[in-house]
Order: sequence, then C-alpha cells, then structure tokens
Amino acid sequence: MPSKRSGYTAASLLQPGEMPAGDSDNLDSARGPRVKDLAECLFFSPGDGRIWLEGQRMVLMHNTSLGSLRRELIERLGLERARGLLTRAGYSSGVRDAQLVRERWPDADPEAIFYAGTQLHSLEGVVQVETVHFEFDPRKGTYDGEFLWHHSSEDDEHISAYGIGTEPACWMQLGYAMGYVTTLLGRMTVFREVECRSMGHATCRVIGKTVELWGDVEEDLRYLNAEDFVSHGALTRASESALPETADSDLPPLGERRMIGVSSPFIAACHMLRRVATTRATVLFTGESGVGKELFARMLHEIGSRREKPFVAINCAAIPDTLIESELFGVERGAFTGATTSRPGRFERANGGTLFLDEIGTLSPSSQGKLLRVLQEGVVERVGGTREIRVDVRVVAATNVELREAVAKGEFREDLFYRLNVFPIPLPPLRERRDDIPLLLSHFLRQYNQLHGRSINGFTAKAMRALLNYHFPGNVRELQNLVERGVIAAEDNSPIDLVHLFRDEETTRNLLFTIGSEGELAQENEESALERFQRFAPAGKEGPSLDRLEARLVREAVSKADGNLSAAARLLGLTRSRLAYRMKKLDEEG
Repeated sequence: MPSKRSGYTAASLLQPGEMPAGDSDNLDSARGPRVKDLAECLFFSPGDGRIWLEGQRMVLMHNTSLGSLRRELIERLGLERARGLLTRAGYSSGVRDAQLVRERWPDADPEAIFYAGTQLHSLEGVVQVETVHFEFDPRKGTYDGEFLWHHSSEDDEHISAYGIGTEPACWMQLGYAMGYVTTLLGRMTVFREVECRSMGHATCRVIGKTVELWGDVEEDLRYLNAEDFVSHGALTRASESALPETADSDLPPLGERRMIGVSSPFIAACHMLRRVATTRATVLFTGESGVGKELFARMLHEIGSRREKPFVAINCAAIPDTLIESELFGVERGAFTGATTSRPGRFERANGGTLFLDEIGTLSPSSQGKLLRVLQEGVVERVGGTREIRVDVRVVAATNVELREAVAKGEFREDLFYRLNVFPIPLPPLRERRDDIPLLLSHFLRQYNQLHGRSINGFTAKAMRALLNYHFPGNVRELQNLVERGVIAAEDNSPIDLVHLFRDEETTRNLLFTIGSEGELAQENEESALERFQRFAPAGKEGPSLDRLEARLVREAVSKADGNLSAAARLLGLTRSRLAYRMKKLDEEG
C-alpha cells in the first residue's frame, strides 16, 4: 500500500513466471542489481500522477496506443524515416537506463551492469530477454553477444497492423540496446536483428558487437541519423585520415567537420538547419563557446544552394578594432601606413557564397554601422577607396552572448540585431545533449588514435561515469580536447582512465562526485547528512538516538520539500529510492 505520508509505493514484483527472471537473477546481490533490486527502484505516486524509475519519470501507456502512433508515423513519414525516429527514441532510453544503473550501483561487477540492461528491458514491459552467449573485454574495448527476445511489444503491434513481412520490426528495442551498451562500454556497439517474429520466426534473435568486430555497419547506423548530413559513418571508417584532406587553410581537419548526435536538442537544431539551408535568409547561431557554431555554419553552406561558391569565415573577436574594417571590406593602396597594395576584404572573397561572422557581438559601433549598410545595400567600399563594389553574400553570424541584452545596454545596434536575427538557431550546450556523449567519445577516440598512431581501446567505467556526469563548461571542444589528452596519456592496448583525462586538482576532486537525477551533485558513495553525522558522532551516541535523528531528518526534509521526494532526497544527499525505503521503514515502525 502507498505510504500515508508520501503517497509513494514501490513496484510489486509479478509472480514467478509472469516476469522473466533473466540470466543474472542468480548473481550475488553484492555483485550488481538483480530483477528484484531493479524493481525496487520503480515508484508510483498515484496521488499526483507520477511514476519514477530511480529518479527518472516514466509513463504507462497502452501498447495499442503506441502501435497507433507507430502506424501513423509509418504512413506519414514512410518506413525508413519512421524507423529512424523510433530507433533514436530507443537509443535515448538505453542511454538513460545505462546512466541509471551506473549511478545506482557504481561498484557493481561489469558483467552484472551489462545484464541489468536486459532486466530493465523486461521490467519496463518491452520484451523478455534470454541470453544465448555474451562476452566483453573492457581493456580491448570489445563486446560480442547474442540474445533471444520473447514477447516483443513492438512485434505485437507491427504484426497487428501489417502482418508478416520481410523486414525486422523491433526498431526501438535495437536502439535501446545500442544506447545502453555504447554508454557503458564507451565504444559504438551495433545490434542487428537477424530473426524477427514480424518476419515469421518463432522468436527474435539479436546479435550485438562493437563496430570493429562487425566491420561495415553504416547501414545500421544510418537510422541514428536525423538528417543525411549527420554522419555516424565517422564512427566506423578507420581508413580515413584525420589530417586535413586539402591544403586549403580555410578548411578544418576532417574530423572536425563531422556532425554527430542523436539527442533531441541536437536533432531539433539539425531540422532547423535543413529548413533554412536552401533559402537566402541570414542565419544567427547562438550558444555557448565550444558548441559547434562554425561547424553548423559550414554545414549550412554545404547543404545549401551556394555550396559551389566560397565559404569564408572570420572571428571578429580575434581581429583588432583598427583592422576589422579592412579585413571585412578590403583596403586600397595607400589608405594607411603599411597598405602597400590593394586587397579585397572578406565580403569580396565570399562573393556568391557564404560569409561567417563569428563572435559578432564584439564588433565596434563603427564596424556595426558599416556592416549594417552592406546588409541593406549589398555594396562594400574598401578602406581608403571611393568605389562601391556590389557583392552577393549570404551572411551567417554567431555569438555566445545574449545580443538582446547587449542591445538593451547600448552595446549593440538594435537595427543590426534585427537584420541578423532573421532566422536564429540556438545550439544546445553539451550538458543538455548527454545522449550524444558516447557517440562523440567513440568518434574522437577513433580520430585521435589515427592522428597520433595509438591503439587506445576505450574508457574505464570510472572515466565513463565521470564524462557522462561532467558539466563540460567548454562543451564539445572541451570533450574533444579531453579525449585527445587521454589518447596521448594512456598506454597502448588499454582504456583511458580518469587520471588520463583531468589534470586540474579542483576539477578532479569535483569528479569524485556524481550527478543526481535532477542534475545536482551528490557524493558518489551517496553519503547522506545522517551518515556524515554518524561518522563524527561522539562515542556511545549510536542506537536509538541515531534512529530518532534519522526520522527527524527524513521528515523535516520531506516537509521542507512539500512532499516532493526528489527534492527531499537531494537535501539529504540520497537517491529517491533510498529515501523512499527509509520512509517505508519509518512507517512500518510507526
């Protein structure tokens, strides 16, 4: 029954035979989570209409309703696009469950952690998983497993709508498996459904391997691509050089031009990019430093109608105020001391193509006025010149400051802001697209192994947990630099550990913490306020007094949080499930 105080109740296990026990049900509980342990992480709050799985909100839906949604997606988007959308949704779910298990059982055996994914799949009512064989080597970064899927919920609805066909239909489940194992291993792992009930087989048979063991997996990974310019093939092409493929200094290294991601914020930005690419509209990219604004700007040019014309970039913050106008608009000979020859500016060099103005918020008021004239009139006048030069340039700008605030402070021209803000595209920071971290890690690991001639196999469990929980103030650029540092520091044929990634003492100390369900810091061993009191309590003060203190702390925290267990748990330094267990214990004791 629900607790009278909280309205929460732990999920009840079904009777034996009703829920698959899974292969690891016989594992020692000290080694890792069993089905019962996982089920105790599921909590219902019928009073306020919420369900949680270890701090992550869940929803119960009729499978027939999901089947109706699936069918409408197929009919409206086509089979391929619908499959991609559902595969990405499953991948995101797998990433979250992997993080859940890592945070809840940080010291569990790797074998038990991998098996927990099969149990969660069953617990969530998706499919019963039977392991045929399963092996992995974290030091080599390899994974190889074969599984049978019984009672697939996706197959039930697909067969009901379309009958028996020639293609497998467990799309979300494949995405889930890829997301779960990739997140735990730190290497891209692909699952293929070689037999499926939707194809007339008695059960579904699935094989999962790391990309190195598969070889060619581009066909599998294309379903993770929200747009065709988002290429997860970068994770698999070992033969490509990571060095610049041309001598053009305007081109970044090959690896930096990859667009990799599967998270919802990243996909939303890609959809906006696709929508505006074929137009002539001015685009303004906003976001923190390191989120990839220039990468998006280059891709905007490459998928647009001006792709055959020049792409010219300039970082406005890197050019002194005295030189920015000559860089943008060009200079005539004799215009100032040292101007011995006439030369075109960036606008002229980008004629017919795209000009990318990075850090545009740093332009001086004088330069802002001249830029506005170019945008309005389509003509430039070189410094020291008298002749107007007509240019046809698509301007793409980027800023990591809030231009509206700069306008309000009088630091940025309002009329220029509205000229630039025709089609703004906000780019999310990496902390808001954590689903992409395993993919990015796998890509950068491959890239820097090639660049530096190393053979690093992956990441340790501690390193993966830290990277998934780190707030990344430098965003993707910082992640890229960390992986390169790890590749250089780690030994060949071994994984990257935490010590290889972070050198700053304060940062390393902070990484001994793990992020809770709402993104706030709690100690990795989940030491609560009560437990800290017990460590420093005077001798002889244990026993009933500590029990009373525990009850008081729990009740005061829940009261202060107005009955919100997530908030109360954070106040105490506990997970929601541990707090719910303590409350249940207090209720039983009266």
